[in-house]
Amino acid sequence: MMMRCSLLLGCLATFFAAPARCFSAHALIHPQRNTAGTGRAKSNSELSASNVDIVKVDLSDERDYPIYIGTSYTEQQVTEMLTSHISGTKVLLVTNDRIAPMYLEKYEKLVAQHKEVHTLVLPDGEEFKTMEILQLILDKALEETLDRKCTFIALGGGVIGDMVGFAAAIYQRGVNFIQIPTTVMAMVDSSVGGKTGVNHPLGKNMIGAFHQPECVFIDTDTLSTLPDRELQSGISEIIKYGLIRDAELFVWLEENMDKLLARDPAATRYAVQKSCENKAEVVKADEKEAGLRATLNLGHTFGHAIESGSGYGTWLHGEAVAIGTAMAATMSARMGWIDQDLLERTYRLMEKANLPVELPVDSPMDQKLFLKYMAADKKVANGQLRLILLKGALGNCVFTGDFDQEALIQTIDEFVAECQGAKV
Repeated sequence: MMMRCSLLLGCLATFFAAPARCFSAHALIHPQRNTAGTGRAKSNSELSASNVDIVKVDLSDERDYPIYIGTSYTEQQVTEMLTSHISGTKVLLVTNDRIAPMYLEKYEKLVAQHKEVHTLVLPDGEEFKTMEILQLILDKALEETLDRKCTFIALGGGVIGDMVGFAAAIYQRGVNFIQIPTTVMAMVDSSVGGKTGVNHPLGKNMIGAFHQPECVFIDTDTLSTLPDRELQSGISEIIKYGLIRDAELFVWLEENMDKLLARDPAATRYAVQKSCENKAEVVKADEKEAGLRATLNLGHTFGHAIESGSGYGTWLHGEAVAIGTAMAATMSARMGWIDQDLLERTYRLMEKANLPVELPVDSPMDQKLFLKYMAADKKVANGQLRLILLKGALGNCVFTGDFDQEALIQTIDEFVAECQGAKV
């Protein structure tokens, strides 16, 4: 066992110098693409770590970092992987009150073999993604006299990852942090790329910073304890990658959604890996969201309006994004930018994933509320609303403010037609 773990860490020495998208140590479900971009044969050290894949987030100024994606980690693997990215002696490990009973003790014990570990447990839920709760992280760090060499660790879903990352960005003007995502949503999207922040009553994620982690450590075994609703919510982000840039992934999802919902280990690991590869490529090309990275927000402008207008916590993020994606696809078809077949395939796949594609009748949303929150969206520039819309064949999209305004209004009106909010 010692030799296996040492070999695993040995292969990491070649990781940062290699241009590969992913080091894959086993055959995955998609044989046509499972070795794409490796550029060389697998070494013995990579083959020895067959329970781990490593996707590289390639950034400038030597800020590259790995995304570890694996199952059945040994305790020594976890300890060595995590502590190799902690340069100081002190760690603040932050999680929520739902994840803490399942995983906090495990990670605290493993990291504490080499570091001084302090822990903090926050309340769970989107409604707690606030400046007030963020203050608790900063309070804890100050109470424990953590210095600039400390490392924050986020153990949980997107809310914990975003808040801990933001706290790390502003504590003493910036300290290191590590992401340990425990939900599909966090694994395939929010933990990768350095977007951090909290919500404001007038808009989602309006207060934050770009702050890249030292690494992202994904153990897909933790998804065994994830509620079905949250599993489905995270799948909406995987579907997004297929719609905007990876047609092959979309087709794979059409053929394998049942396996994902059943938590098939190989299917889950494949979907997470391909999503991380897509996200890493986009972040490399456009870290600060000047253009290309904005396309990752397909459905989010509509979805964030739904989350804000309905009250944080009413919808899971992926559920709101799913409805938003249905709205974006509908609007795209209304303008003739995509054909009816793609629109129908989009709806069918989201419904197959048990995701909502319409607002319920008791929703407070109406046209006025949509437009109010969309006007405050982060993608608005010089007063102009810009949207990510599908255009052309599957796997293509545009980020633009040049769209038919009437098509936007008609789409909103269509989706709120049966809502109580629109009838008041």
